Amino acid sequence: MDENRLNILNASTRVISKLQLLSVFFNNDVIYKIYLRTQVLHQLFQTNPELDINQLEMFHLQFTQTLIDLLKKIKRNNEAQADLLLDEVALNNQLIDQMDDSVYTEHNFSNGKQRQALKMSQSLRKLFQVLSDNSSEYPFTGNINKFSAHFSGDYFFSISTELVYDLLQYNPADVYTNEYATIQRKLMGALCKYDFKIDFYCGLRANDIVLEVYRFTDVNRYFLFSPLNNLLLFCDVTKLGDIDLKNTISKRERMMRELRDKNVQLTGKAGLMKTNLPENITALLAEDYKKIADVNFLAHMNAFDVQANILKTMLNTDII
Repeated sequence: MDENRLNILNASTRVISKLQLLSVFFNNDVIYKIYLRTQVLHQLFQTNPELDINQLEMFHLQFTQTLIDLLKKIKRNNEAQADLLLDEVALNNQLIDQMDDSVYTEHNFSNGKQRQALKMSQSLRKLFQVLSDNSSEYPFTGNINKFSAHFSGDYFFSISTELVYDLLQYNPADVYTNEYATIQRKLMGALCKYDFKIDFYCGLRANDIVLEVYRFTDVNRYFLFSPLNNLLLFCDVTKLGDIDLKNTISKRERMMRELRDKNVQLTGKAGLMKTNLPENITALLAEDYKKIADVNFLAHMNAFDVQANILKTMLNTDII
């Protein structure tokens, strides 16, 4: 085999290998068929020395290499667009990590409710004693407001300011009051009757106003505590509407889940975007395949530059 023929066949093998890699990347049937057809043409010239080997070289120069350049450009464009989506995924992950570092979890909230109910029960016992003894001693546990400070932003239910004002209405003649607290007389009587056994029911929030609602353990009676002024009143929970007490997912945790779901979608979209082939390109390659798959292709190889020029036009424009 003469050196020129050997060089052209070796160059043909390298070009076809590049096309094979791109066919795998795009996973497109038309590209794969063109790749298989170029292999057939290469084999045809390799096994038939009487054929003009320069025609194979011309075919690769006009068509195969132009197709490779076009697919590489599309690949670069696709990857640049996909990288923008993946950058958004990275930013979302940073935000998730930041929120995860400071989030109070559902488990923390569940345990916190039990501890807060116990603190409130102890504080109310102390308040009863202080009021009975006309003492000036502070009745509440020192960290009674810590629970709301930690969890109100994420776990307390949002209500209107108007509803807050409605819930906090009371007749001054119906309350016990001292410098530390105000409590309805009948509420204090009920607490004594049921031995101060209470459970945390739910938290309410309207802007910066926070309320804690408690339930008597053995009966369906409720009262609220306003940490702002240590006000304790019976609470008509029917005014709260359809609050879903089973929904214990915090706003922050919900946002983290939404970001994770969005990242799954963005990652999937980025994967599809990388291998996307515009419809006009797919249609053009389908026409090209028909021509090179024609049994009389060799007889018309000199005229194939028309199709090659169309590919070059695609390559040199911004329509991709």
